[in-house]
Amino acid sequence: AVQMSCKEQQQQPSCAVVIVDHGSRRKASNDMLLEFCQLYQQVTQHPIVEPAHMEIAEPTIAQAIGRCVEAGASRVVVAPYFLSRGRHIQEDIPALVATAQQQFPGVSCSIADPIGIDPLMVQLVQSRVSAALLKDSAAASDLGGSSKATVPAAAAAATTGQS
Repeated sequence: AVQMSCKEQQQQPSCAVVIVDHGSRRKASNDMLLEFCQLYQQVTQHPIVEPAHMEIAEPTIAQAIGRCVEAGASRVVVAPYFLSRGRHIQEDIPALVATAQQQFPGVSCSIADPIGIDPLMVQLVQSRVSAALLKDSAAASDLGGSSKATVPAAAAAATTGQS
């Protein structure tokens, strides 16, 4: 039998998408994945979209695949919400998906590429750069023309890795 792609099955509940991020001890960080999954489902109209965290938090990849199966999925595409092909993409996520696959032998699982280098990412980063420049310009106006940009402490900590 010819297998249809997830795109071809998009309107059928037999195809599901699990969007997986790293996972965090911070609830706010984990909640961002839930928000992204809701947006993804609204935009794509995929009938089954589940969030998963690679480690630290639940739902795990296996739990998310289980939810997809409970919803009627026979095919699951695990989409990493990661930028590059580091160790998590090359080793950890494939191992976790393989373990989950053993729990659900009748389900076909595949792993999408990470976000990677893409012209759409260039547009997104440029949008963020433009927004930062506008904020800097507005802040300078408020400070009487000073061109010194201010960086909130949390943002400074994030960029220096001191979180």
